[in-house]
Amino acid sequence: MEKKNYALQDLAAPDGVCFGCGPKNMHGLRIKSYWDNDNLHVITTHLPDERYIGWPSLVYGGLISCLVDCHSNWTVMANHYRTEGREVGTLPRIDCVTGTLGIKYIKPTPMGALLTLKARVEGKVERKTRVICEVYAGDVLTALGDSIFVRVDVGHLAKTAHS
Repeated sequence: MEKKNYALQDLAAPDGVCFGCGPKNMHGLRIKSYWDNDNLHVITTHLPDERYIGWPSLVYGGLISCLVDCHSNWTVMANHYRTEGREVGTLPRIDCVTGTLGIKYIKPTPMGALLTLKARVEGKVERKTRVICEVYAGDVLTALGDSIFVRVDVGHLAKTAHS
């Protein structure tokens, strides 16, 4: 099987514990992000569990923001690897964190619908990179993420967080 068929999370962070995208978080969402066939977008799908209900029969907006956050972050990390001419998951590892997370809720997102997230880098891939992420319930655009992600040194980040 080609590496293209493997989720970005499984290639670059198989021991990840993030609630949204960590393969090792048994209580998390464990989303899987892949390069789209157009080689511009990164896509994922997710069917929300009933515990993520907001208003009756609608998906909780916080879940949508979590999905956009994690999926957009993987979009920018995959683009960093590509910009450097490396396969996703090669060392040294590339890590990014959320600088700003912007979500525009366009239409109510119904429970029971398979959600498709389609994200792309807007502009240049730099230390701070903008990502646009569309959320669809079926064929209907229900939310739009417009966020900035920052490339970080995980060791430095850990020291800063615990000082």
